[in-house]
Amino acid sequence: METANNWTEIIAEKDARIAELEMLVKFYEEQFRLSKHRQFGPSSEKGTLPGQLGLFDEVEKEADLQKNEPELEEITYARRKRIGKRKDDLSALPVETVEHTLPEEERVCPECGGMLREMGHDTRRELVIIPPQVKVVEHRRAVLSCRNCEKNGDHVPIVKAEMPKPLISGSLASPSAVAHIITQKYVQHIPLYRQEQDWKRQGVRLSRQTMANWVIRCSEDWLLPIYERMKAILLTQDVLHADESTVQVLREPGKTAVSNSYMWLYRTSGDTKRQIVLFEYQPSRSSTHPRQFLKGFRGFLHTDGYAAYHTLPGVTVVGCWVHMRRKFEDALKAIPNCERAVSSANDAVRRIGLLFHLEEQWESLTPEERYKLRLEKSKPLAEAFFGWLQTLTVLPKTAMGKAVHYALEQREWLMNVYLDGRTELSNNRAENAVRPFALGRKNWLFCNAVKGAISSSVVYSIIETAKANGLLPFECKRQTRRHLESHIQN
Repeated sequence: METANNWTEIIAEKDARIAELEMLVKFYEEQFRLSKHRQFGPSSEKGTLPGQLGLFDEVEKEADLQKNEPELEEITYARRKRIGKRKDDLSALPVETVEHTLPEEERVCPECGGMLREMGHDTRRELVIIPPQVKVVEHRRAVLSCRNCEKNGDHVPIVKAEMPKPLISGSLASPSAVAHIITQKYVQHIPLYRQEQDWKRQGVRLSRQTMANWVIRCSEDWLLPIYERMKAILLTQDVLHADESTVQVLREPGKTAVSNSYMWLYRTSGDTKRQIVLFEYQPSRSSTHPRQFLKGFRGFLHTDGYAAYHTLPGVTVVGCWVHMRRKFEDALKAIPNCERAVSSANDAVRRIGLLFHLEEQWESLTPEERYKLRLEKSKPLAEAFFGWLQTLTVLPKTAMGKAVHYALEQREWLMNVYLDGRTELSNNRAENAVRPFALGRKNWLFCNAVKGAISSSVVYSIIETAKANGLLPFECKRQTRRHLESHIQN
């Protein structure tokens, strides 16, 4: 009897060990499939983006030397391309007309010898690129004195003509030059060391240190007052979005060169007439930074699931359903293809998708109308979704287990979207606004010093605000701060 009990215990231990190993194998299989998908598969939301071809073989992939420029537009059948389509595409560009005609002595009919007259024109168009031209503008102002006083008086008055003040005292910097440098770095993501080489090719020895000094000085002297004014306006809004991204600062007091600092982002919501996008550099991801920046703000704040936002006074945090959906999409990728259609992960993605489908239908409605329809149609689906999650039996360490745990943990803030019709299901506005900074960071990699990181936050704020309002960043940099400030305010 005792031997039988021993064997029963041994078998039970073996069975438990086998079950544990099977769980472990399943976990590693999930991680392997997720890793392969991240490495080779398209992103979960947009798939492969146009423009994700290799940087070096893009021309070879796109080119087809056997094809002429098409005159037909192919959809599901061939038809003549709509007249004026190309003209519409180039409508924002200036047009220079070059006339080609016959001289008078050649306007003779080859048949009868009579005079030829114009009956019409053949027209073709070319797209011409004019390379940037670098020149020196020398400001000379007249200095005048009184000849009579020079001869007869004890004092000779000297009068000088008016002359515009320099952008930076004692510097070659001009508004257009600094605007070009800023646009190249913060819009085109071209680091200063590469710009230095480009200036040299154009015959100008302009060091990266000089350009960095120009950017910092202009940020402090000209752009910071605009930034502060935009921040004051931002804090008066009722609905905002927030996000943060890492940045590396080499020479930061008390930190190693490889440690992370953060660029925090705050922006207005979709229903705001004039968009404002603000970046703020901070050395850490502490909740004290949004608490200080948003001091005085009272309203809804869209964020991801980061807990630092949840304790802000006077702020109602609205969670991001897209951020939560990604967890279930990862769980779906971790499942073998043959099991995905009937999986709980697929069901979760489908249920969340229904909420976004409703939001698309209500996009053109007023906030009041959207609020009523959400309570009537969308909120019951959301509550049913969370109720369904609570009935699932999932292993906590699996991708699906982590997704379910995250969703239930974030339920309170995710459901806050139903408190107001101006809120949104996602925090994509903030993520899209911070993306240009993340893209630029891949090119220039780091900031050299804290001062440079702070100036970058100000410059990025002006640029992204300009883009969000349909303005050209280069032109904004050339305008006075009064012009941009009045545009944002009005």
